[in-house]
Amino acid sequence: MLGQPQYARAEQISNLSAADLFQIAERAKENRAFADAEAIYRALARDPEPEVRAEARFRLGMMQADQTHYTDAAVTFRALLDEKPNAARVRLELARVLALMGDESGARKQLRQAQAAGLPPQVAVVVDQFANALRSRKPLGGSFEIALAPDTNINRATDAKVLDTVIAPLNLSKDAQAKSGLGLKLSGQGYARVRLGSALSLLPRVSGSGVVYRESQFNDISGSAQLGLEWLEGKDRWQPAFGHTWRWYGKDAYARTKTASLAWQHPIGRKAQLEIEGSVGRANYLKNDLQDGWLYSMGASLDRALTQRSGVQLSTSALRQTARDAGYSLASGGGGVLYWYDMRKITVFGSVNARRLEADARLFPFTDRRREWYLGTQAGATLRQLTVAGFAPVLRVTYEQNWSSVSIYDYRRLGFEVGINRAF
Repeated sequence: MLGQPQYARAEQISNLSAADLFQIAERAKENRAFADAEAIYRALARDPEPEVRAEARFRLGMMQADQTHYTDAAVTFRALLDEKPNAARVRLELARVLALMGDESGARKQLRQAQAAGLPPQVAVVVDQFANALRSRKPLGGSFEIALAPDTNINRATDAKVLDTVIAPLNLSKDAQAKSGLGLKLSGQGYARVRLGSALSLLPRVSGSGVVYRESQFNDISGSAQLGLEWLEGKDRWQPAFGHTWRWYGKDAYARTKTASLAWQHPIGRKAQLEIEGSVGRANYLKNDLQDGWLYSMGASLDRALTQRSGVQLSTSALRQTARDAGYSLASGGGGVLYWYDMRKITVFGSVNARRLEADARLFPFTDRRREWYLGTQAGATLRQLTVAGFAPVLRVTYEQNWSSVSIYDYRRLGFEVGINRAF
């Protein structure tokens, strides 16, 4: 009879070779004694020989995937890749598992990383076929993140106490000046996929994000609901959608926006993916009707695998906002770069973004038309060695500075985040 004592007792297996233990684990699997097989694989994963550890993790990951324990399998394959980033077979199995979990973007990323390392021609053909056929079949899905967020400027306000106006110098209240604080940051999104055909799906989404503080007048919360389609045409993906966004600042509703958008994703070769999205929206500011108007935006990003361990994303965007008062009408544009690198059990990342903004006219009672430059930088790390149930700790530090011709928009801030998010 197969049971825990037969395979897992240390006194019975201490004199066996690694090859013997692998055979015992395989027999345990054949007899559906999965707990016994897992115990042996995990013991072998601590073997001093790298090849033995790698083989044990690979077999454990494959067994977990066969049992549809996809999150566990993804964690196991990821740990193996930390030691052997050139293991193309393992990276492809990780891509397969992520696709089964509904994480198509993560699966495509792993395929790009595998192809960046170079694959034998016969393997590259199979990977191309997998990439072409890759379709997320998961009917429901989502993500979640929670973090503590200390910040030197929670309201992104100027540190000036007096503003120049066309009437007279204006003294700012304390709430209108830069204020530090500790916030709780939460974000999440969920989706459903309703298949209407082999290449067409209905895709409703809901999402929300916000930071809440002890002094609730600085809370900043937003939520959105979106109904769209997902159309697959060859290697391309088209996603038209309509949505509604709500934003609350402090204790009151701040703005409501109705939007229509269209996104297009297209692979470029085997190592890169291009995404372009455009949207148009109508904004209603509940506290100031003079801000009401249209929003037009366009953005593009290029993700590219550099090596098995690293990748880069280049992005650019433009925004045009109209308003009843020309002082609130503005145009802005900018770009950024994000780089990430897998350092064994830690993924480090860094980004830089810059933007130029100009208003159409001077806003009363300020003396100048709004013109400004923005620079934002961020660095952080995901600690994958501490992954639990598919979630891992994440650390971020952010610095922003905005130089504006209107001093009320002139600010700088330094923020930190310590939280958890999904590891893949």
